[in-house]
Amino acid sequence: MLEVVKEDTRKWKDKRWRLFPGKVTTFKIGAALFYDYAGFTLDANSKRQADSAGYVVESQFKLRDFRFLLSGQFKTKRTISWKAGIMYDGVTDAWFIRETGIMINVPELWGNFFIGRTKEGFSLNKVMNAAAGWGMERQTAIDVIPILADGIKWLGYLPKTRILWNVGVYTDWLSETQSFSTYRWQTVARIGWLPIYSQVDKTVLHLAFNYRYGRPDDDVIQLRSRPESNPAPFFIDTDKISTNSSTHLGGEAYYSNGPWMFGSEYYVHQINSPETANRVFYGGDVAASYILTGESRPYSTASGIYGFIPVARPVFKGGPGAWEIVLRYSTYDLDDGPIHGGRFWKITPMVNWYLSKELRFELAYGYGVLDRFNLKGATQFFQARVQVTLL
Repeated sequence: MLEVVKEDTRKWKDKRWRLFPGKVTTFKIGAALFYDYAGFTLDANSKRQADSAGYVVESQFKLRDFRFLLSGQFKTKRTISWKAGIMYDGVTDAWFIRETGIMINVPELWGNFFIGRTKEGFSLNKVMNAAAGWGMERQTAIDVIPILADGIKWLGYLPKTRILWNVGVYTDWLSETQSFSTYRWQTVARIGWLPIYSQVDKTVLHLAFNYRYGRPDDDVIQLRSRPESNPAPFFIDTDKISTNSSTHLGGEAYYSNGPWMFGSEYYVHQINSPETANRVFYGGDVAASYILTGESRPYSTASGIYGFIPVARPVFKGGPGAWEIVLRYSTYDLDDGPIHGGRFWKITPMVNWYLSKELRFELAYGYGVLDRFNLKGATQFFQARVQVTLL
């Protein structure tokens, strides 16, 4: 997410090779790369489930994605910034346009307007930069929400009451052929409150409510999810469901204090069908994180999300880097009435080593149980990632 703030010229010295002042706008070049390893051990029931579903679970090394990022700020009286992104997706072996558009600061309306292709604004974990997240992948229960959308989004924050929000309206006029575009149109609202917010004490209590309503393409929707491992196939899958609209509700609760962070998100997805009874699916996660080297994960009121961990003592300057331990439990239920997409839960302990603000290594072990095809199968996950970010 590109925050609309005045650029800090102190940063230019460190990034001068990819920052340019320009006459009309500043210009910054960025990039990110994610490379994964995923190994799997399936018990007998898990193997039978894979055979029944027709997918293959194979241990592999895989390029998750690679992206170029451009951004800048126009030299105008009103703060107007822009960004553009293009990404190679390892899953589909294709290139597509990522977040691209302009952000206009409108203090008269307590915030900013983003116009273009952006994240809808549903779920803190979905909105925040994937490279800044504590886990390798987002929880399974928000996979049904498209990662991007084209439209307009209003982001705001009231410092006195510590209330924040984003409200967006989106269509598929430009994105209809993109794989992420599964809706004709959708509206999204996210409203949050910070009962506790102290930059000095590095303490945040974040509470938020999410609402989303939309019309799926071709009046069908398919809910499915990978088991929080990008190289893995879809473990749970409803197949196509006839629907004229869908409604999504959810809550967020996060507390961070110094190196500690605890958080949870829970979501309910209702598929509205004119032919049969409405179907409801639900899931969520609980996560805890502790940074052993003492750094704190920063929080942004501009968009109501957590940012990148600052590395106080990078490895390349003789320090230990930043070390983070994480534990997450997640669950997703795609069974309702005659629809048997499966139920899945997973617990994942992991370690993140931030050698510098640009380089991160991740190691994770996961244990997941799938209830599908009248079988309960267990899978062990062995995951690793190298992440390079120049942002």
